[in-house]
Amino acid sequence: MNVIQRIDKIIEERSLLKHPFYEMWSDGKLTQESLAGYSKEYFQLVKSVPEFMAPIIEKAPNSVISELVDNQQEESDHIKPWISFAGELGVSEDELIPYSGLEKTNKAVSDLAELMNTFDGGACAMYAFEKEIPKISQTKLDGLSEFYQITTDKATEYFKLHTEADIRHAASWRNILEKSNADTSDLIEIAEKSVSAQNLLLDSCYEEYC
Repeated sequence: MNVIQRIDKIIEERSLLKHPFYEMWSDGKLTQESLAGYSKEYFQLVKSVPEFMAPIIEKAPNSVISELVDNQQEESDHIKPWISFAGELGVSEDELIPYSGLEKTNKAVSDLAELMNTFDGGACAMYAFEKEIPKISQTKLDGLSEFYQITTDKATEYFKLHTEADIRHAASWRNILEKSNADTSDLIEIAEKSVSAQNLLLDSCYEEYC
């Protein structure tokens, strides 16, 4: 297997869709309070993604800077739809913006941020983060509609955007990795750490709100 196939295997084996929190979402077993709590925790990650990309772009070759800057701008633009999603769950913007996150949530975001300090490593961490998001977003949309009667454009725009945007974003990271000369074992370790951090954030939500 090449490095992309090995990373994809890690993502599949430790899929966030296998996490108890997302399994409860897909089975309609979360309460409104659980979803509201999740909206506050995951916001800590949503607002950090553009910041994650800054050091990667800083070290990027000129050939990919424009594409990555466009991706970063999209991520910034997606913050507002998340705020709207939280609002539909009863979490006002005045409550959400100053909220600073649970300890495990912040550890998860910090662990991800620490993987962004090299161009190749950051691309790997972001690929491991964004590769599964389109599938996760569609699963979330299905659950919101079927079990929670949450279907308004304001509530669902974030997830609809991510069923499409992260296909493109993951392709950008994959193209970088396919040309990378970085040590394969280092990239595999970074991918594992990225997936671990993502699961840790869901651990935080599950332990606090379920």
